[in-house]
Amino acid sequence: MINTPRSRRGMVTSPNHLASEAGLRVLREGGNAIEATVAMAASLAVVYPHMTAIGGDGFWLVSRPGSVPVAIDACGGAAERATPALYASHGLSAIPWRGPLAANTVAGTISGWGEVLRLSAEMGGKLPLARLVEDARWSAENGFPVTASQHELTTSKLGELADAPGFAASFLSDGQPPKEGALMKLPALGQTLKRLGEHGTDDFYHGGLAREIAADLERIGSPVSLDDLGRHRAQRRSALSVNVKGARLFNFPPPTQGLASLMILALFDRLRVSEAEGFDHIHGLVEATKQAFIVRDCIVGDPGSMVHAPETYLDPAMLDELAARIERKTALTWPQPASAGDTVWLGAIDRDGLAVSFIQSIYFEFGSGCVLPGSGIVWQNRGASFALEGDGPRLLAPGRKPFHTLNPAMAHFDDGRVMVYGTMGGEGQPQTQAAVFSRYAMFGQGLQAAVTAPRWLLGKTWGENSVSLKLENRFDPALVAQLRTAGHDVETLDGFTSAMGHAGAVVLHPDGMFEGATDPRSDGAAMGF
Repeated sequence: MINTPRSRRGMVTSPNHLASEAGLRVLREGGNAIEATVAMAASLAVVYPHMTAIGGDGFWLVSRPGSVPVAIDACGGAAERATPALYASHGLSAIPWRGPLAANTVAGTISGWGEVLRLSAEMGGKLPLARLVEDARWSAENGFPVTASQHELTTSKLGELADAPGFAASFLSDGQPPKEGALMKLPALGQTLKRLGEHGTDDFYHGGLAREIAADLERIGSPVSLDDLGRHRAQRRSALSVNVKGARLFNFPPPTQGLASLMILALFDRLRVSEAEGFDHIHGLVEATKQAFIVRDCIVGDPGSMVHAPETYLDPAMLDELAARIERKTALTWPQPASAGDTVWLGAIDRDGLAVSFIQSIYFEFGSGCVLPGSGIVWQNRGASFALEGDGPRLLAPGRKPFHTLNPAMAHFDDGRVMVYGTMGGEGQPQTQAAVFSRYAMFGQGLQAAVTAPRWLLGKTWGENSVSLKLENRFDPALVAQLRTAGHDVETLDGFTSAMGHAGAVVLHPDGMFEGATDPRSDGAAMGF
């Protein structure tokens, strides 16, 4: 954990230290929290390519002192040609997880950079995009060290990724996963970042870069077209929110699972658990997760196609009713359908109290696996979460937004503190948010301790079918036995496994002190200036 006085510029955190340094450098040069976060997002797309890319989606929560957060939705919709009939014509009954037919939605994150920088300009931000992508471009052109997680995930997923167009040329060395610490260069991506800095984010959707992207997508067999890119726009939206004791929590509306994240903590708050790390804490949050996931999986998907308003499930009376369904000593029979995912969360708060919680994703590790040769862009596979049969807001249709596990979190405390927090981890994101927030805010643990402490995950990890309750092996064996006795299907994983996400948090105190934490499961750093 890092503490720093408010007389300084602010604090950043991300899951890779090079990206955190890029954000810190922006703060040192007088940039604000939004500008620092864009710099980190750009850098992560280079130095953490297995977890994120500019060919993915992004979601922002941005708040100023005295104001509710602004939500910026940078999620791309399904291509006009992406229909169930397209997949039927290829003999497919489900959308593949990898390859060109998995790359079936517009990549929205760059539009979010553009929209959030317009918001920054309204607040006096002055740094140009060319400056904000400078560190990312330098790393792409001059090289960056391959992390342990990049080596491990490239190795474990090589069978799925090796044949994806462009993957081997970009991310393998002589046909093999690069070693940890090896120098990797992504020159085509560096030139793309340079072009974005020179011509602006609209070039991705309407300009020469858009035409090049569309041509490469067509060449590899993706249904996404130039017209699809041109129709896309980032949107400013209202954040979802709920009260818990001592704080108001904010998260992102559909198509994300932000509703579930808020519901878990609001339901757990109603259980009035008094002690951390015991059975009541872990069991209570797991059972709250089940109630929230049942709602999420019934109603959340493309916001334009949803029947139920998410706010209905944040009404105090509804939360009281759902909390009453939680058995305090017995586990609800599980499983329910679950999802995997790969993502990065990053956050920043500056000395003026401008707070940013941002999450950017390509869904699975390396997304669809497709790398566009001209631009070096890895394209997401988020649209693989669409259904090809049935009805409801998750059925594939042109223009629809796919269900997202992404959800950036923020809290405004009654005592004046502001907290931005989040994690990667697909199904585990709202659970890790609940673990970190409950430990820090409800039970008084230190911020870094709350992030470092052993975690759990109800549901799938990447590429696995098991939907058990997974616990890091650092939990007290007596607690594990209690959970099994209560009916939980417990599976233990290694301590500090990336399956539990890469979490981080920044807190600004009313006396001007900053706190920051980063996850020892990641390659990240919290840095203040």
